[in-house]
Amino acid sequence: MNAKEALEQYAKDKDLREANLSEADLRGTDLRGANLSGANLSWANLSGADLRGADLSEANLRGTDLSGTDLREADLSGADLRRTDLSGANLKNANMPFLCDEKTNWKGTH
Repeated sequence: MNAKEALEQYAKDKDLREANLSEADLRGTDLRGANLSGANLSWANLSGADLRGADLSEANLRGTDLSGTDLREADLSGADLRRTDLSGANLKNANMPFLCDEKTNWKGTH
Protein backbone atom coordinates (compact mmCIF):
# COMPACT_ATOMS: atom_id res chain seq x y z
CA MET A 1 0.00 0.00 0.00
CA ASN A 2 1.47 3.35 -1.02
CA ALA A 3 1.08 6.58 0.98
CA LYS A 4 -1.85 7.80 -1.11
CA GLU A 5 -3.75 4.53 -0.65
CA ALA A 6 -3.02 4.61 3.09
CA LEU A 7 -4.38 8.16 3.37
CA GLU A 8 -7.51 7.21 1.41
CA GLN A 9 -8.14 4.29 3.77
CA TYR A 10 -7.42 6.42 6.84
CA ALA A 11 -9.79 9.15 5.62
CA LYS A 12 -12.63 6.64 5.29
CA ASP A 13 -12.21 5.31 8.81
CA LYS A 14 -10.70 8.12 10.86
CA ASP A 15 -10.83 11.80 11.55
CA LEU A 16 -8.27 14.03 9.81
CA ARG A 17 -9.14 17.17 11.78
CA GLU A 18 -6.14 19.47 12.15
CA ALA A 19 -3.85 17.06 10.28
CA ASN A 20 -0.67 18.61 8.88
CA LEU A 21 -0.63 17.73 5.18
CA SER A 22 1.26 20.83 4.09
CA GLU A 23 2.99 20.40 0.69
CA ALA A 24 1.66 16.83 0.35
CA ASP A 25 1.19 15.32 -3.11
CA LEU A 26 -2.41 14.11 -2.97
CA ARG A 27 -3.27 14.29 -6.68
CA GLY A 28 -6.37 12.26 -7.51
CA THR A 29 -6.87 11.09 -3.91
CA ASP A 30 -10.32 9.88 -2.86
CA LEU A 31 -11.19 11.90 0.23
CA ARG A 32 -14.99 11.79 -0.10
CA GLY A 33 -16.65 12.75 3.16
CA ALA A 34 -13.34 13.15 5.01
CA ASN A 35 -13.25 15.41 8.05
CA LEU A 36 -10.38 17.80 7.31
CA SER A 37 -11.65 20.67 9.44
CA GLY A 38 -8.79 22.84 10.62
CA ALA A 39 -6.28 20.78 8.62
CA ASN A 40 -3.15 22.39 7.19
CA LEU A 41 -3.16 21.64 3.45
CA SER A 42 -1.16 24.72 2.48
CA TRP A 43 0.74 24.37 -0.79
CA ALA A 44 -0.47 20.75 -1.17
CA ASN A 45 -1.34 19.30 -4.57
CA LEU A 46 -4.91 18.00 -4.53
CA SER A 47 -5.52 18.38 -8.26
CA GLY A 48 -8.17 15.97 -9.48
CA ALA A 49 -8.97 14.81 -5.94
CA ASP A 50 -12.47 13.73 -4.95
CA LEU A 51 -13.52 15.84 -1.97
CA ARG A 52 -17.30 15.43 -2.33
CA GLY A 53 -18.97 16.12 0.99
CA ALA A 54 -15.64 16.70 2.77
CA ASP A 55 -15.48 19.00 5.77
CA LEU A 56 -12.77 21.57 5.01
CA SER A 57 -14.09 24.18 7.42
CA GLU A 58 -11.36 26.42 8.83
CA ALA A 59 -8.76 24.50 6.78
CA ASN A 60 -5.58 26.22 5.62
CA LEU A 61 -5.71 25.78 1.84
CA ARG A 62 -3.39 28.68 1.08
CA GLY A 63 -1.54 28.07 -2.19
CA THR A 64 -3.13 24.63 -2.61
CA ASP A 65 -3.69 23.19 -6.08
CA LEU A 66 -7.37 22.26 -6.17
CA SER A 67 -7.63 22.35 -9.95
CA GLY A 68 -10.12 19.86 -11.33
CA THR A 69 -11.20 18.73 -7.86
CA ASP A 70 -14.73 17.60 -7.08
CA LEU A 71 -15.86 19.74 -4.16
CA ARG A 72 -19.61 19.16 -4.51
CA GLU A 73 -21.34 19.61 -1.16
CA ALA A 74 -18.02 20.23 0.60
CA ASP A 75 -17.92 22.60 3.58
CA LEU A 76 -15.35 25.33 2.96
CA SER A 77 -16.66 27.72 5.61
CA GLY A 78 -13.81 29.74 7.06
CA ALA A 79 -11.22 28.06 4.83
CA ASP A 80 -8.21 30.14 3.74
CA LEU A 81 -8.12 29.98 -0.07
CA ARG A 82 -5.62 32.74 -0.71
CA ARG A 83 -3.43 31.94 -3.74
CA THR A 84 -5.36 28.69 -4.28
CA ASP A 85 -5.91 27.27 -7.77
CA LEU A 86 -9.56 26.27 -8.15
CA SER A 87 -9.54 26.19 -11.94
CA GLY A 88 -11.96 23.58 -13.29
CA ALA A 89 -13.18 22.59 -9.80
CA ASN A 90 -16.78 21.51 -9.29
CA LEU A 91 -18.20 23.59 -6.43
CA LYS A 92 -21.88 22.69 -6.85
CA ASN A 93 -23.75 23.00 -3.54
CA ALA A 94 -20.50 23.67 -1.65
CA ASN A 95 -20.65 25.85 1.47
CA MET A 96 -18.22 28.60 0.53
CA PRO A 97 -17.91 31.59 2.87
CA PHE A 98 -14.10 31.69 2.86
CA LEU A 99 -11.05 33.91 2.67
CA CYS A 100 -9.51 34.41 -0.78
CA ASP A 101 -7.57 37.10 -2.62
CA GLU A 102 -6.77 38.33 -6.12
CA LYS A 103 -4.34 35.43 -6.58
CA THR A 104 -7.11 32.82 -6.18
CA ASN A 105 -7.74 31.20 -9.58
CA TRP A 106 -11.46 30.63 -10.26
CA LYS A 107 -11.14 29.96 -14.02
CA GLY A 108 -13.55 27.28 -15.25
CA THR A 109 -15.14 26.53 -11.88
CA HIS A 110 -18.74 25.39 -11.83
